[in-house]
Amino acid sequence: MKMENETTDRPMLEAVNLSKRYDDGVLALDGVSFEVKPGEIFVMLGGNGAGKTTALNIFLNFIDPTEGEAKINGIMTHFDPLKAKELVAFVSENVMLYENFTAMQNLDFFASIGGKNVYGDKDYRDALLRVGLLEESHHKKLKNFSKGMRQKCGLAIAIVKDAPAILLDEPTSGLDPQAGHEFIKLLDSLRGEGRAILMSTHDIFRAREIADTIAILNRGKIIMQKKASEIAGRDLEDLYLQYMAGHNSEVESPAIGGV
Repeated sequence: MKMENETTDRPMLEAVNLSKRYDDGVLALDGVSFEVKPGEIFVMLGGNGAGKTTALNIFLNFIDPTEGEAKINGIMTHFDPLKAKELVAFVSENVMLYENFTAMQNLDFFASIGGKNVYGDKDYRDALLRVGLLEESHHKKLKNFSKGMRQKCGLAIAIVKDAPAILLDEPTSGLDPQAGHEFIKLLDSLRGEGRAILMSTHDIFRAREIADTIAILNRGKIIMQKKASEIAGRDLEDLYLQYMAGHNSEVESPAIGGV
């Protein structure tokens, strides 16, 4: 279950002028564009309501864009969602798994519905060990798992699915420092296999630690997008606050002037 450790010129994940206006009039995304190539980790930072989760939901075809396109390996997700979903795995903040199944049973179930019928117990065991889930937990029901253990199980499912693209929504939220460190090490390993990883997070420290590219979203717009190498040596928290303050003052200044 390994991919080639190389990047290509073609993006695996691509947002093209992506916009989403909900029925209540809220503009959740406003002309967002970015790309994630194989072997890259793209991190979206931003507060609640910034548009991060909306972007992920469009890639997963949970919702349709109002304008623009989300593509997975060139496939537009709202035109051919089934084909696009074959190429992507998703791990959310609250991993939705079957609580009365064991870790092994969850992997077997999700592998089966993903068409991966060639795997056996050894493959599932290897995947669970790789994400740091101790063997003593492999045959325990998930209702007894901590949040960190559930996150590991979710990532093991992504590994078994062998998807070239992985989407993560607040994956380190609620994890203790040790679990967070292990999680980031695993993402680095998956990147090394050539997977394209798109992650939404509030965790500035982890973003700095793992990202190849960092984007800051605010009110549906990308207000900063830079390679990690471009901001090396700078305090990412200070940079984040500067961009947020500058963007918010631009948005509010017309009202202050009465124009």
